[in-house]
Formats: sequence, structure tokens, C-alpha cells
Amino acid sequence: MTSPSAEQSHPHTVVFRDIRPFGGPPVDLAVIDGVIGGVLGAADGGAAGPGPRSAAEEVDCGGMLALPSLVDAHIHPDKTSWGEPWQTRRRPAHSIADHVQQDVELYRSLPTPVGVRAHRLMAHAAASGTRAMRAHADVAPAYGLEALAGVNEARDALAGVLDVQIVGFPQHGLRQAPGTDALLDEAARNGLLDLVGGIDPAGFDDNPEHLDTVFDLAERHRLGVDIHLHDRGERGLTPLREIIARTRALDMGGHVTVSHVFCIPGLGPRELDALAGELAAAGVSLTTVAPDSVSVLPHRRLRAHGVRVGIGSDGVRDAWSPFGNADMLHRAHLLGYCTGARLDEELDACYLAAAHDGAALVGLPTADFAPGAPADFLLVEGECLAQAVVDVPHRRMVVRAGRVVARDGALCQ
Repeated sequence: MTSPSAEQSHPHTVVFRDIRPFGGPPVDLAVIDGVIGGVLGAADGGAAGPGPRSAAEEVDCGGMLALPSLVDAHIHPDKTSWGEPWQTRRRPAHSIADHVQQDVELYRSLPTPVGVRAHRLMAHAAASGTRAMRAHADVAPAYGLEALAGVNEARDALAGVLDVQIVGFPQHGLRQAPGTDALLDEAARNGLLDLVGGIDPAGFDDNPEHLDTVFDLAERHRLGVDIHLHDRGERGLTPLREIIARTRALDMGGHVTVSHVFCIPGLGPRELDALAGELAAAGVSLTTVAPDSVSVLPHRRLRAHGVRVGIGSDGVRDAWSPFGNADMLHRAHLLGYCTGARLDEELDACYLAAAHDGAALVGLPTADFAPGAPADFLLVEGECLAQAVVDVPHRRMVVRAGRVVARDGALCQ
């Protein structure tokens, strides 16, 4: 029998041959036990690197461009109709309440369970190069904990391929949907969520105690917070400042996120810079889904102040919108389009927000091909990172922890 010490002395090594990290010259990249071990040399047989090359598993990358895997920092897989027959039931909606009502109608009309639909979408995301996501699942009397349970089921099925944080999201409000706080508490006690969600305390829930409930639940169960904030102007800025204050008071820096934050894009430069400084000092992160040029967050300016800004898919073919595909490379493309990116460094920043900022937001190490970094990357045809953001090329291969988990857009069995 092989002793444990003998097994540890023979790490699993994979050499990815003829690969171009970030579009650099072709190299052979060594991956040891799921992390980057180093560059072995030029792809035509350069200098020796870590470990005997003859003993390693080899993957021919054909000179393709290698980019860090991506993180979807905001997605709603419980609501999706991805893979279902085309939905023709959408009606005009003029408020969040209208959308919420159509959410319930779609949920009741779809014959496929949440767990199956969520898994279908999440697997597609992983095969497109997503290594982690923060998944919001509705918690409300209309659903009970079914949406949360379904997303948990999908997360379990994709373990080792996709990391998933789950937010218990009170989409219907706390005051507007009595009993939701008790459901969130039950879900937290049963380990069904990683973060407590919230939604527009003023504009939608009309509830001065909304943030009290959200932060109390998070503090009691030692969970993070991720709050949807769609309100613009002072109606949005007032709760945002309260979130900053509560994050500081409870020493929750790094564990609080505000999503959408439509009150920020309209700020003037001086007010924006001041608020960005407060967000960074408190450790409050933000997410945007790049919905349009008016509502997208100024991610480069915020990042310059030290604010972490993640990018997400939001809803995918649900009652809110027929659009969406859970492809984070496409979302980086949309971010560039909405923010008027033109220079290569501006396009690069859109991708790296979805890769590095997203990873930091969900607590994963940066996948930057440096020795010791996780071997999480995707392979595409192209010359450089900026071109990939513009072209959105087909994903030829996706690697997670040094293991090929997808080829040509499909997970490996």
C-alpha cells in the first residue's frame, strides 16, 4: 500500500503546451495540484521547469489565447426559463411590483423544477468560462424556500466545476410580503444561504426597518449582505449611506455588497469621488449588470478609489426580460459598450472587472497565471485580451483547478 507521505511526494502535474496567457508568446505552462507551477519555457521546448516533463499529463492548447476564468457576481438562476419553450406571457411592466407579479405567474406556469432549470443555466455558464457566481434566489411566501432549495441542489451537482454563493433575496419585500423575514431566518438556520438579500427600503418596500431586519439576520447568522438598490437620487443615496454606516458599525467590511446602485451614475465628479472614498473605507462592494449607458456604474473611476465592482448577468430569459445568456465574456463586452470603452486598456479593464474584481468579491484568489495562482482559465482564438472582449469568441476549452472541465461550450462528462 502506498503511504500518504509517498502520495504527497508525487503531486499531480499537467502541462498545457503551446498556450498564450494574456496573448503573450507561446509557452508550456505547468500546473501542479490545481495551481500554476510556472512556465516551462517556449512552446518549442525551452528551459526545464518544475517537475519532470515526461511524467506530466499534457494538454495541447494549439497556440490559443488563455484568459482568467470569470465570475458572475449577480445572477438569478431560480427565475430562468433557459432551455424551456419560448415564453410569450410577458406583459408590459411599469414597476418592480408588476415584474414581481409576472415572476410568480411564470414560476407557476413552468413545468420544470427550479433545480433542473437552475442547473441547466449554471452548467451553461460554467462551460462558457465562469468559475464562480453569486446566485440570488427569491424567498417569499409565494415560493416558500423552494427557489433556495433548487439553487442549492444545482450548486451541489456542480461542485468542483463552479463555486456558488447563494443569496436569500426578498424580492417581494419584507413589509410588502409579511412572513418573509421568518422564511429567511429559517433558511439561514438550515444552511440554505450564504448572504441575506434586501431590496429598495424606500421606493419598493416602503419600510424604514428594512435594513434593520437584513443586518440583524446577517449578524445573528454570521452571513454576508447583498442588497438590491434600484432607487435613484436621494431615495437611493440615503439607504446607501445607511448601509455604509451599518457596515462600519458592525465591522462587516468585505462582507457587504450593494447591487445595481442606480443612484451613483448620476452623481457629479466631486460627489462621486467622495462617496467612492466612503465605500472603499467601509469595505462595501458594488455590482453592476451593465444594463445601459445611463445606469451602468462608472467602474473604472470607482476602482481607482479602491471600490470593488463586480459584474453580473442579472436575470436570464425570465419574466423581467427575454434577453441574457449567462456568458460573462459577453457581459464584459456589454460593459465596454455601455461605458464607451475604446482603448485597449479600457477594454481590458472590463474583462478584469469580471475576472479579478468578481473573484475578490466572492472570496476567491486571483487567477492571473502567476505561480501559486489557481489554474482557472479559458482558451479562445484571438490575439489579445481587448480583442476577445470585442469579438466574444467561442470558448474552445475551460480549465478549473488544472482540470479540463469543458470543451467547445459543453461540460465534460
